[in-house]
Amino acid sequence: MPEPDITSLPPHAQLVQMGTTHWVSHILYVSAKLSLADHLDKGPTHAADLAAATNTHPPSLGRFLRTLGHLGLVTEDNAGRFTLTPLGAALKNGAPGSARAAILTLASPIMTQGWGHLLESVQTGKPGLEQAMGMPIFDWLTQHPEEASLFSETMVSFHGAEPSAVAAAYDFSGMHTIVDVGGATGNLLATILGQYPKSRGILYDLPHVLRDASALLQSHGVADRVTIESGSFFDRVPTGCDAYLLSHIIHDWTEAQCLTILGHCRRALAPAGRVLIIEMVLPEDNAPHPGKMLDMMMLVGPGGQERTVPEYRALLDKAGLRLTRVVPTNSAVSIVEAMSA
Repeated sequence: MPEPDITSLPPHAQLVQMGTTHWVSHILYVSAKLSLADHLDKGPTHAADLAAATNTHPPSLGRFLRTLGHLGLVTEDNAGRFTLTPLGAALKNGAPGSARAAILTLASPIMTQGWGHLLESVQTGKPGLEQAMGMPIFDWLTQHPEEASLFSETMVSFHGAEPSAVAAAYDFSGMHTIVDVGGATGNLLATILGQYPKSRGILYDLPHVLRDASALLQSHGVADRVTIESGSFFDRVPTGCDAYLLSHIIHDWTEAQCLTILGHCRRALAPAGRVLIIEMVLPEDNAPHPGKMLDMMMLVGPGGQERTVPEYRALLDKAGLRLTRVVPTNSAVSIVEAMSA
């Protein structure tokens, strides 16, 4: 069974449970790596048979499956056969939501090593993943195209319902051309164009990131309205567009790098064009918010940060842009709208 509500525990027990949550991420990673959900999808299976199919130690795998039962991913019958639950089925390869890709990325050994440098990141401000990988994370992904594809799929999974929430919250009507800057496979752009059939789009990112984009755009039925253009937003962005989407881009980079990206967007804007920063804008009070946890991923990962509204206003001012409004969505992200100052 899943763990009880942690807030029902006394304070010391809550802290201990928080301290052991990394156990669960390791367990899920091994489940994904061994493709256990795909094997179990064939029907009730004994641990010994599953061990033969996955080249694992039968007694240890049996104990592992019992633990998956505790987490709610499988059930065991009286004959010792294990069956997937709906929760466990979500870990299958290709299942809606791409949870398997997200687990293989976010709970991977290299990511775990990066988090192991969190203390150093807090002490120095340097990204822990850079210490673990020997180079910045996006440079590492450039050299590892398979992992880059998995990362793009992970971002689609991690950000879930955000694209539809953005398309519903912001009025894109009247915008002829929308460019998704650093848009990877184009999931956000495709969702927006699906809601606004009179608009066209440009998907702009590095060549190795764009390699899976055509298939996604085709699956959304918008490929005929999207131009795929490769390039780096540190060098330039397409010019003369009505809206420049920066979805989970600005939070990845240092302030100096953000100013470079925003500067290119400002100079490229069409008259009355908008820069739309889509991020988890942090509340200024003590309210819980998922962006506060994501901020630690930015610290230990690429070296960027999440921001409050005043912090975004200050950043945009430095870039020669004016924050015009912040549009909330029915998700964890908001849309920070800016125009030329």
